[in-house]
Amino acid sequence: MAKIFKKTSGNGGLTLYLGKRDYVDHVTAVDRVDGVVKVDTAEFGDRKAFVQLSCAFRYGSEDLDVMGLCFRKDIWFEQMQIYPEVNKPQLSAMHETLLKKAGDNAYAFSFEIPNNLPCSVSLQPGPDDKGKACGVDFEVKTYIAMEKNNPDEKIEKKDTARLVIRKIQYAPSQVGAGPKAEICKSFMMSDKPVHLEASMEKDLYFHGETIPIKVKINNESNKTVKKIKISVDQTTDIVLYSADKYTKPVLCQEFGETVEANGTLDKTLSITPLLADNKEKRGLALDGRLKDEDTNLASTTMLRQGVEKEVLGILVSYKIKINLMVAGGGLLGGLTASDVTVELPLNLMHPKPEE
Repeated sequence: MAKIFKKTSGNGGLTLYLGKRDYVDHVTAVDRVDGVVKVDTAEFGDRKAFVQLSCAFRYGSEDLDVMGLCFRKDIWFEQMQIYPEVNKPQLSAMHETLLKKAGDNAYAFSFEIPNNLPCSVSLQPGPDDKGKACGVDFEVKTYIAMEKNNPDEKIEKKDTARLVIRKIQYAPSQVGAGPKAEICKSFMMSDKPVHLEASMEKDLYFHGETIPIKVKINNESNKTVKKIKISVDQTTDIVLYSADKYTKPVLCQEFGETVEANGTLDKTLSITPLLADNKEKRGLALDGRLKDEDTNLASTTMLRQGVEKEVLGILVSYKIKINLMVAGGGLLGGLTASDVTVELPLNLMHPKPEE
């Protein structure tokens, strides 16, 4: 095993061990969360040790929580008593490795993540924002308490150890045919139109992969296509607590292709939307980020049939716009200038790693 992740509580009474931080949603099921907690009962007194896995949506700064306002909403959580031991899980190879690392007084636990929960998504903070980023996150927490779930019992931070994990989804192994869109637009002072057709080879691309877009133009008008602009927009739909939906551009690229009156163009133009070009955009949706690790633009949310949209927290989608800047000719010039636009849906995801 390359790396073991561990976190110890402030009082030293609990140490949480996990073998990995990323858990894959395979559509039919999600990787099981197998972990171990090492206990030092000197700090316990009459209290017991518990472990909890939660999926929550954070939509405000941690600083505001201390004012009595909670900007974190639990989507789902499950907890169990780990000491004194009540139910011993069937040990996996991961458990065996972690128990060996933890040594004496270590107890194994397992959680099954329901496959209808959202994947980890964070919203990019602004330059002056502090605290945890808004978004959907998963957290494994072990703590000492008198009772398993007593809302009146205050659990001290020093009696708690926690690790954030990520639920991620990989692209399906079968890639479908690419989308295609076309438009025929007429103009004032021209008796014939401009035809625009745009298409892609496949319906899904990986983060960082170059996306070729085949563009066909048949300009039957008496106007000139001055240039082609291609943009990519990310739409973030926060469905959990309000109908908050907004769109942000993640790429805008101009190509100096001209098509004179009665001319044609058949060309493939390539784009690559990257987070590196959008580091300053507050509120942009990113794949869930672990501390000190880089990430990328959020993957497209794949909706399953029968799953309530509200459970998914944040929905992310992309679209590509292909825009022809058509200049007006003659005395009226700019007054008769216009745009010709088509849109293509874009799915962005991670490739499934080799076993």
